[in-house]
Amino acid sequence: NTCYNCLDVHVEAGRGSTPALIYDSPVTGTVRTYTYAELTHEVATLAAALQQAGVGKGDRVIVYMPMVPEAGIGMLACARIGAVHSVVFGGFAAAELAARIEDAKPKAVLSASCGIEASRVVPYKPLLDAAIAASAHKPAFCVILERPQAPCTLEAGRDHTWSDFTAGSRASGATAACEPVLATDPLYILYTSGTTGRPKGVVRDNGGHMMA
Repeated sequence: NTCYNCLDVHVEAGRGSTPALIYDSPVTGTVRTYTYAELTHEVATLAAALQQAGVGKGDRVIVYMPMVPEAGIGMLACARIGAVHSVVFGGFAAAELAARIEDAKPKAVLSASCGIEASRVVPYKPLLDAAIAASAHKPAFCVILERPQAPCTLEAGRDHTWSDFTAGSRASGATAACEPVLATDPLYILYTSGTTGRPKGVVRDNGGHMMA
């Protein structure tokens, strides 16, 4: 399991207190450091919440987020339970996001209320809503990281804030173990730009091989 190789193996080797992820954003003036132990706990907590919501091995999850720690946590949480994540560039227009949702057929979408650039705030949630409306495939639910720079409206029954979604796992202490996977099982899907036609999904498996 790729998540095990990224996180758990280091904790088991006694490096749990070593910094694993350092988030340093000059745009927001935010600096956060996660040790291997802390990052493993965050990932396993989100992974447990995804499992409780019905996401399992082989299910697809779109990650439509800015470059924040939660994006990496989301990717690793999917890998941990054997789900296949697909990162879509944050701020992509609704039509481009809709094409990827329709092709990947995700059970869930992990997103944020906005992305923050040097000179502007880019609201993601309206783009996500428009993409889902335009796509023939509808994800079962969306998890939204709410950021104070752009509050957003949630759709009842479909959307959950990141904190609410993980609250049950945190309260109960539930964490997900690493799902055993084959080297040939898919890890993630990346899409071509689509400048010369419909975007094509390229799959990387847990063994590091790429295939169209």
